[in-house]
Order: sequence, then structure tokens, then C-alpha cells
Amino acid sequence: MQQYIARRGDTVSRIAARHGLTPEHVIQGNPWAGRQPYLVPGQILFLPSAPRKRYAVQPGDDAWSIAAWFGVDVNELEKLNPGVGSAYGCTPGKVLVIPPAAPHKVVHLRGEYGPAEVAADIVRLLDQYPFLQHETIGSSVLGKPLHLLRIGSGPRQLHVNAALHANEWLTSPCLLSFVEQYAAAYAQGKDWNGHNPGSWHSNWTVWAVPMANPDGVELVQEGVLPGHPYYEELMAWNGGRRSFRHWKANIRGVDLGDQFPAHWEEEQARRGVPGPAPRDYSGTAALSEPEAAALAQLAERVPGDAAVSLHSQGGEIYWNYRGYEPPESRALAAQLAAASGYRAVELTGSDAGYKDWFIQRFRKPGFTVELGVGKNPLPLADFEDMALETGLILASILSNFK
Repeated sequence: MQQYIARRGDTVSRIAARHGLTPEHVIQGNPWAGRQPYLVPGQILFLPSAPRKRYAVQPGDDAWSIAAWFGVDVNELEKLNPGVGSAYGCTPGKVLVIPPAAPHKVVHLRGEYGPAEVAADIVRLLDQYPFLQHETIGSSVLGKPLHLLRIGSGPRQLHVNAALHANEWLTSPCLLSFVEQYAAAYAQGKDWNGHNPGSWHSNWTVWAVPMANPDGVELVQEGVLPGHPYYEELMAWNGGRRSFRHWKANIRGVDLGDQFPAHWEEEQARRGVPGPAPRDYSGTAALSEPEAAALAQLAERVPGDAAVSLHSQGGEIYWNYRGYEPPESRALAAQLAAASGYRAVELTGSDAGYKDWFIQRFRKPGFTVELGVGKNPLPLADFEDMALETGLILASILSNFK
């Protein structure tokens, strides 16, 4: 049992991942950690030793087949099991200690995925794939950078953003995971799930904003403590609750999903939320918030042929807006639904979203994709499925939209 002192930004999941544990292991040794919404810097936790995975050798096994099966390096297997690579070191029935598998992807979950993880993974992606382009398109209310990754050199433009709503942050690694898989397949000259990334790269340029609401995401994941510039306001807007897991808005209590100049006044009246709140407050004016304004300015600077805004949850794809959408939108939505297993839904009674504005402003196909099914924030265990579904949807646009 080791002692650990919580630091700013720590969560149970992040601490567990850092020490080779599960969140359940951490809570088992510190039951109070499961009863409070967030850890507080300075709190002391007692962490058990990381449990070792073990395997009983089966007939026909050797060190290399076992290492391949568990996705580990054979040299690491040898360190924990001296002699395992010899003729007599891998006899049936012998119990081996299996080392932890090293992540084989840049984008993977190490607990909650927040602004720091986005920034760190972008650095790694740029190092591994120099043909990726990076810039920032502005800053959040609290000054966090709004990152943009660009891949491709084609004349057609696809805009994609994620985590516009704070408690939908699992969409961020889903988008970055697709960028990584696209880049890896393109670099190796390989297909990706039956698609040709080389053709994507020649025909399209993808503009990806992986976390459009970093302040809100951080609030959902880590909560707020005295000394935060919006502490008093946030506690009042949240009704005195210490947990912000349900929070969708930005740090000023403005719902960025209701911020775009597409019948904004009607959406404001429909919502009927008079001031800052966890969700559904449209702000004092369209594009009053720097995060929404940055997305709009990017689309104006580089007018897109299509756009996707990633949200969660529901397993649905919204493709229309008040009849402004072009004729091809319906058929393209059906293709995206077929690729992902989601439902293409014709939506009414909603305005002022990014997709709504993009369709109205440019008369091009725009989509809101509700990834996953459940309750936000969705569990980390859903990430792999959601990342694949994200990729299949975006790949369908890049391959099929003419």
C-alpha cells in the first residue's frame, strides 16, 4: 500500500490509470473517494500495488505467441519470467506473469480526457505525422487554446468539431482517434476499413476542432474550488451543487449549442432560460461566446463543403434544417446511418446549433451526430465503439460525397 497526495487535475480515474489500477481498486482502498463528487488537492489516498495479470501456459504456446496474444513485448515478458524464451521455459501449466501492454496508439484514455490530454496528444501526433498541420483558432473564456488539426491537401473542405457541450467530452478523443487512424493509414499506404485514405488526402482537407469547450470540460471533470475566477457564480448557477457532471454550458453558463445565428431569437424564446445555467441559456446574443465565435470565424475563413458536429448521446444523425439543406443531404445522411448503425433523423423545433447555422449560411450538408447511447458523461468503456462509429461516419463523407 502506497500513499498518494491528490494534486490539481487529479481524478480517481486518472490516478488509477497512472498506477496501473482500476477506479474500483482506488475506491476500495479509499471508500470516501466514491462518495464525494471530486478529489480535493491535498487529500491523501492509499493505493494498493498494481495487480499482476497471470497466464497458465497451454500446449503449443511459446513466449512469442503469448506476447503477441497479450500485446506485450517479448523482452518485457522475459524480464518478469526469466528463461521463458528458452526451450524449457514455457512448459504447459507453468504460470507466467504478464506485463502491462504498452499503448499502441497515441490517442487512448488515461482516465478522463480533458484539455491537457488534448494538448499532449496533439504534440505526439504532430511528432509522429509531420504532414498534420496545427493551429489555434482562438481561446476560451479562461484563455485555453482552441486547437485545430488539419489533414489532407484536397480542394474540398470538411469541418468537424467535438465537445461543444461540456459533459459530452468523450467525443474529443473519438475525433482525435479518427485523425490518428487516418494519418497512420495514409502514412503506410494502407486502406482503413475498406476506404482509401490516399484518395481522401487528395480530394479533401479535414479541419478538426477536437475540444470546442475546454473550460466546460474541465469543470465537468474536476469541479471548481474557491479561488476560481467564476467560483461564486458557478456555485449559484449550479444551485449550490458541488457536482458539475451534468453541465453542458461554457464557463459563463452559456450553452454553446444554442449560440449560432440561425433563428437564434426563436431558440432563445423557446428555451426560456433567462440567465446563466448548466444548459439551454442562449447568451446575450448570437456568437457572444469566444468558443462559438471561433468556430464560425473558421467556417467563414474556409467555407466548407460539409460539416459535422459531434455530440452525445442517442445514436442519431440530424441532417436537415428548416428546408435550407441541399437536396443531397437526405441521401448522404442515409449513407452515414448505414455505415454507423445510427438512425438518420429529420429534426424540427430546434435552432441556433452549429449544424443549423452551417446549413443556413452555406447551403451545404451539415450533420449533428449523437454518438453512443446512455447518460452523459458516457462511460470510458464506450470509447472504442464510439471512436469506430465516428470514423465510419466521417469516412463515409470523405469516400461517398461527390
